[in-house]
Amino acid sequence: MADHPLRGLPSVDTLLSEPLAAGLVKRHGRPATLTAIRAALASARGRGVAEGPEALLAEAARLLGRPPSLRPALNATGVVVHTNLGRAPLAAAAVERAAAVASGYSNLEYDLEAGARGSRHLHLAAILAELTGSEDGMAVNNNAAAVMLALAALAGGREVPISRGELIEVGDGFRIPEVLAQSGARLVEVGSTNRTRIGDYARVLGPETAAVLRVHQSNFRMVGFTEAPSLDELCALAAEHGVPVIDDLGSGQLIDLPDLADEPTARSSVEAGATVVCFSGDKLLGGPQAGIIVGAAEAVARIRRHPLARAVRIDKLSLAALEATLELYRDPARALREVPVLRAVAEPADAVRERAERLAARLGGAVVPTTARVGGGAVPLLELESFACALDGGDGLAAALRAGEPPVVARVQEGRVLLDCRTLTDEECLRISL
Repeated sequence: MADHPLRGLPSVDTLLSEPLAAGLVKRHGRPATLTAIRAALASARGRGVAEGPEALLAEAARLLGRPPSLRPALNATGVVVHTNLGRAPLAAAAVERAAAVASGYSNLEYDLEAGARGSRHLHLAAILAELTGSEDGMAVNNNAAAVMLALAALAGGREVPISRGELIEVGDGFRIPEVLAQSGARLVEVGSTNRTRIGDYARVLGPETAAVLRVHQSNFRMVGFTEAPSLDELCALAAEHGVPVIDDLGSGQLIDLPDLADEPTARSSVEAGATVVCFSGDKLLGGPQAGIIVGAAEAVARIRRHPLARAVRIDKLSLAALEATLELYRDPARALREVPVLRAVAEPADAVRERAERLAARLGGAVVPTTARVGGGAVPLLELESFACALDGGDGLAAALRAGEPPVVARVQEGRVLLDCRTLTDEECLRISL
């Protein structure tokens, strides 16, 4: 009987004795090199191929030289807040602040004035109050956590009325009824899918009502025969019954932009009388992933003290980047210049077209008009005038661009690759090559 071909595979020790392996050990260390060699051998066995030392070590070198799994990419899709591409890019000030905090120790949970233990939840209280008109504020790791924590702290074990038209799902399976269930609150549906009136709420408010939840329809719109009470009406009714209103804005924003009139600001919710307002940090705000909670001091204090607050707390790097981002909003004109999301949404179409023309001239493409979108579950009906560099090549070219360095994620439309320049900066355009 002939020998099995895989018996010709060299041993790990034999491969480690090769000069190429010595070079890999010098660059990557012995443990990593050993792991890569074993992976190369396992791959050869799985394919039933008895490769020699040169091929096996070449495969080990390839494995060791792979780029990181999470790495920067260029967004040429025209979707400004692209969930799959990391949502909001950070302002330079936020990147610098996060780097400064990351490079050493910090006063994350230390009161420098008192010389004693402090709370990470207090770092943003003053600036959030300033920017939203609220009494207090804090941040957790995302908006789903913010809503769940607010419900758990203010309504756990009791009833929470919500309109049937607001029982939505956003993101990857984030459903409002399930969040309510996880918080311990009991859902009470009111109204119908397309029409809910203030009287529908009034009929269910009672001794077991702990809070009223309003959820902004940030990722879809209903048209036609629709009706819903204003937040002012809802807050007035809740106040008559002595119950708080929790307003989940979803995306949320801090300054009024003409193109984003459908998205309420956090300040407008506070002024309408909402007890607690929750919104995301990494969507229209343009900061890191975070869930922001602002509102009445007593309510925020209860939320801050709830045991779940520790489980969903924000980390020091996100906290640093969020504080730096919020500081930019003290001057709205500066925020428009320096927060990438705001800059991309507000940039004049002529400037986008000129960038597309420069990119097309360099790559040999054509300039075509396109429609960009905000994305991230915000203002779904808003279309942003934009322009793209169109290239022949279809799916094959799109795949090659994604495999490049840096990876470029584009749209394919009618067999052409579109590099939408509303979501590309001038510097990023220079980094794209074919």
